[in-house]
Amino acid sequence: MDQFNQTTSHTFILLGLSSSPHLQVMFFLLFLIIYFMTISGNFLLIVIVRMNPTLHSPMYFFLTNLSIIDICFSSSIAPVILRNTLAKDRSISLIGCATQMYFSLALGSTECLILAVMAYDRFAAICRPLHYNTIMNKTVCFYMAAVPWSAGFINSLVQVTLTFQLPFCTCHINHYFCEVPAFIRMSCGDTFLNQLSLFIAAGIIGMCSFLLTLTSYLHIISKILKITSSQGRQKSFSTCASHLTAVTLYYGTSLFIYLRPQKHTNKHTNVSNTTDKVLPILYMTVTPMLNPFLYSIRNKDVNNTLINQLKRKKGQY
Repeated sequence: MDQFNQTTSHTFILLGLSSSPHLQVMFFLLFLIIYFMTISGNFLLIVIVRMNPTLHSPMYFFLTNLSIIDICFSSSIAPVILRNTLAKDRSISLIGCATQMYFSLALGSTECLILAVMAYDRFAAICRPLHYNTIMNKTVCFYMAAVPWSAGFINSLVQVTLTFQLPFCTCHINHYFCEVPAFIRMSCGDTFLNQLSLFIAAGIIGMCSFLLTLTSYLHIISKILKITSSQGRQKSFSTCASHLTAVTLYYGTSLFIYLRPQKHTNKHTNVSNTTDKVLPILYMTVTPMLNPFLYSIRNKDVNNTLINQLKRKKGQY
């Protein structure tokens, strides 16, 4: 079988979500709305936190980090999807593909770790309130944010470097963006090292983060159960439920894609499972859109700041 070697070609072809014109228009509008809501919601949160000094706390520091990640994460994927959904020419250069893969994987890995850090912050605030300021001081917060960013980008550098050392059977990628698992599936060479590296990284970054997040929320729920006020208990459970929904959606879908063995697709048609296309939509576009609403827009302090600013603007006119 003839191999397609990335060293002799500088272009890949993204096959996209669908070849149906009607579905292409529908997908374009759907992704455009999701992308607009993602940018708007996360940018609004960042602005609100910056404007209100009372929100300059560890929780909102990590939420701001999450919003920055989600804006960049979505921006590394959505423009490529929007362009290729309607464009006749779906080619992407080797450098463009590698760059997009690097930043999307780096930001996705960073988000995994930041979500775990945020869960630990809530655990410290609710379960260790008397020691919270000592536990989550400025130095600790800085390192708890810096480590996820560093680990995410280092991990991505390793994975992307290993991926583009593989020989590929075709330049046609049956996906709508450049993602490591899709490239492993279309490789003609031995992918054992790539799959092992991906499995170890997903286990350490993804699974450990998920377990830490889950453990933190189990302790939080245990603490909530001791609240005597039924109204306060119900409100706390509602908040925890929304947070757990967000992290379960993100960790569940991403871990399913990255922890399972990547089987080679048919070398001639490059047919992949529909699951490999649907699930990335959830953790790469839907979750970044939902995060600001689930984590902060429902918060009383955030809402009050937003309402006060709107009233001030209205008063100026």
